Amino acid sequence: MKQKLFALLTALCAVILVACQSGKNAAAPAAGSKDTLTLAWGEDFGDVNPHRYNPDQFVIQDMVYEGLVRYGDNGVIEPVLAESWKISEDGKTYTFKLRDAKFSDGSSFTAQNVKRNFDTIFSAENKGNHSWFSFTEQLDSYKVIDDQTFEVTLKQPYSATLYDLAMIRPIRFLGDAGFPKGDDTTKNNVEAPIGTGQWVVKDKKPNEYITFARNENYWGEKPKLKEVTVKIIPDAQTRALEFEAGNLDLLYGNGLIGLDTFAQYAKDKAYTTDVSQPLSTRLLLLNATQPIFKDKTVRLAMNHAMNKKSIAEDLFRGTETPADTIFSKSTPHADAGLTPYEYDLAKAEKLLEEAGWKKGADGIREKDGQKLTINMPYISTKATDKDLGEYFQGEWKKLGIDVQLKAMEEDDYWANAKTGNFDMMLTYSWGAPWDPHAWMTALTAKAEHGHPENISLESLDVKPELDKVIKETLVEPDEAKVDAGYKKALTILHEQAIYIPLTYQSVVSVYRTGELEGVRFAPEENSFPLRYISKAN
Repeated sequence: MKQKLFALLTALCAVILVACQSGKNAAAPAAGSKDTLTLAWGEDFGDVNPHRYNPDQFVIQDMVYEGLVRYGDNGVIEPVLAESWKISEDGKTYTFKLRDAKFSDGSSFTAQNVKRNFDTIFSAENKGNHSWFSFTEQLDSYKVIDDQTFEVTLKQPYSATLYDLAMIRPIRFLGDAGFPKGDDTTKNNVEAPIGTGQWVVKDKKPNEYITFARNENYWGEKPKLKEVTVKIIPDAQTRALEFEAGNLDLLYGNGLIGLDTFAQYAKDKAYTTDVSQPLSTRLLLLNATQPIFKDKTVRLAMNHAMNKKSIAEDLFRGTETPADTIFSKSTPHADAGLTPYEYDLAKAEKLLEEAGWKKGADGIREKDGQKLTINMPYISTKATDKDLGEYFQGEWKKLGIDVQLKAMEEDDYWANAKTGNFDMMLTYSWGAPWDPHAWMTALTAKAEHGHPENISLESLDVKPELDKVIKETLVEPDEAKVDAGYKKALTILHEQAIYIPLTYQSVVSVYRTGELEGVRFAPEENSFPLRYISKAN
């Protein structure tokens, strides 16, 4: 009787969750409408500002704003607002011929507008925010040649220039009417989200939804869809319920739904599911500033205690593959020939014993009167992050390790990382076009302007050497020496055992069979593939 009552209450709660969410988003267009598409996202869209970081979301910024170039299929850099470009013989000057394009408000895109955006992004006040990618430091000057020609000069040749210009933020272009008073888009909200992209913000309600209309001024081929709504739904289970209720047309992303749920959809012919190729790497960072992980021996033990095969097969249901290193071998310059730490619980236990952590009467290890308790925050809106944390709790308890989990909002999670208030945390490589060069560059900056979790690396004695190797590699013109430089940097990180590569991440998609056409994966993890999608007739 109790079991029946519990099941009834659970079902009732699910209905209420859907009803509440549907009521909350009553102003948003319904899914299933012709020429419209409704998706979900776990975090709010922010100011829709092209130059800001969190809380603004990559996927939203990418819909509205464009750069001079973009990252295309198979890593090919494609022209966007720059029709073409020339690079000087010394590799330091890039001259861009600009496209005859218009912003969504009808105003012209010109070299003067490019300069205005560069002026605010790389102002003396804001430049430090962008030191995580090397173009910022390599930029020497820029100027308008004529209305349709813009020139950039670097201090020295920098091979990743076009990849940095292809990033979704911050080098994307806001229309003149969108600039706030004083032009400082970092400190102030934009007047209006005016871009050259395929979509225009039509309506929005913070923490509920944002609706886009097709940009009829778009310079290129317009999307087949006329309207797209992104509902902000923080809870993974509610996202799945909304989809099943017909209130969402497409689930697309990483960690948006639980993988048990995805596995159920994959078995049901009513749904079409797919998994992308690996796009980035899921990592566990051990905080070397905290007492437990100051000891390299303990960090090595944790590497040997990680059953990546089980995580990939049992937790991720085969949607992700075990990660041997920080970057997959297919990432440019990233095949460093490293020997991965094998899964060996006996070796892990031996290392913990050597480090002085002995099992107490309750089975939890102790040293100098302190329990081996590891504090791990996770992002509450990411179903997979919670699943991983609970997996670590269960598996490592057998080793005598007590893992304490703390759910946090995404902004709070990354702000907390900058303070070092964690023992271990989940983080990620960035995928294309950021890996390896921009991800590595960010290791050389302080936590405020680089990787938020960099505070943990700053305590390592080898950090100055690591920074030197990375900075020299970024401006090395000889490809063989570039490979050697990245190999040395990756070897240092591997030997320090501070990052534990878990799995190579993929994006999943789910939609009702027969309802959509052209669904595929975007070339990079942080974009929606909306340019390809249409409703089936």
